[in-house]
Amino acid sequence: MLDRDGFRPNVGIILLNHRNQVFWGKRIRTHSWQFPQGGIDRGESPEQAMYRELHEEVGLSPEHVRIVARTRDWLRYEVPDRFIRRDARGHYKGQKQIWYLLQLTGHDWDLNLRATDHPEFDAWRWHDYWVPLDVVVEFKRGVYEMALTELARYLPRQDFRNRFLRGNVRGREFDRHPAVGGHEPNFELPPGATFEPDPNVPSAPEGSTPAPNQFLAPR
Repeated sequence: MLDRDGFRPNVGIILLNHRNQVFWGKRIRTHSWQFPQGGIDRGESPEQAMYRELHEEVGLSPEHVRIVARTRDWLRYEVPDRFIRRDARGHYKGQKQIWYLLQLTGHDWDLNLRATDHPEFDAWRWHDYWVPLDVVVEFKRGVYEMALTELARYLPRQDFRNRFLRGNVRGREFDRHPAVGGHEPNFELPPGATFEPDPNVPSAPEGSTPAPNQFLAPR
């Protein structure tokens, strides 16, 4: 389904955890990373398409998230000819997207990269909000920058005062769990994922905060 300018309607998803880190997925059998996204089917609203893609790509349902914000208008990117099927060249130009900022209200283990028989990602991690665009396919980088910039104003505010007040509790929690450099993850893994600590990351000193974890789905 294309508009008269040759752009396919699409949705993009920026999923936040409680620390305002974003879901960052590695495209299956590639070295590029991206946010969940997908086309809007005929008869769907952008919001309906967003919830469908959310389930298909990361296994989450509406009850696992809340909508924080969305982009005001369509954001467009053109796809180079070498990435377009021969039969679509000449009338398909690229994608136009509505981007949604979502807050995860469920748990990490609710995510499932194998929710369908056609997975989009084979690994994922939580990343700081301003993701590195050099690992995103080149023709999408401009839209990513526009979406992140427009939606940044809606990021939930972090309560640092309460975080410091809870410092002793957090310290005790970390004492009970090894850091990434240890032998076991400090959480229950999502369905269909295995834990592979980065061999280049040394074990954290006792009592320090663990580094971000990475989930790898079976190949």
